[in-house]
Parts: sequence; structure tokens; C-alpha cells
Amino acid sequence: MSTMKVTYRKSAIGYAWDQKATLAALGLRKLNHTVEHEATPSVRGMVHKVRHLVAVNGEPADSPAGVALLQVLAAESESAA
Repeated sequence: MSTMKVTYRKSAIGYAWDQKATLAALGLRKLNHTVEHEATPSVRGMVHKVRHLVAVNGEPADSPAGVALLQVLAAESESAA
């Protein structure tokens, strides 16, 4: 299964508590902190929930390039299963 690097790029101050909890569940602690995860459906769902706060493999997750990257990761994980 492929991996993805998730980077915390924007502060969660002013956002809902569940989004802050999602960042913590991803293992993100401080701004510009990067963690590496397997591209499982549950992790991709968490990234999708906070896509306005994170970057995936260097691309902002809410940009067209980031959305395309998440779709490619989803297709790779489905073909591997």
C-alpha cells in the first residue's frame, strides 16, 4: 500500500473541536509538522475532513492538485486490495 506525507500547514484556531481532534488523531502537533501514514480509506477520510488545514505530499489538500493526488492514492489502494 502506498504512503502519504501529511503536513500541518494552517492553524486550527477558530475551527470546530472535531477538526482539532482529527488533527491530533493524525498525529499532527505543531504547524509545519509532517507525519507519514499509509493511504488507507480511514486516513484519507481524516485528511479530507481537514483538507483546508493540511498538505499532502507537499500539495495543499484543498487545491486541485491535492484533490487529484488524493484520488490517485485512493485508486492505488483500491487496486492493491
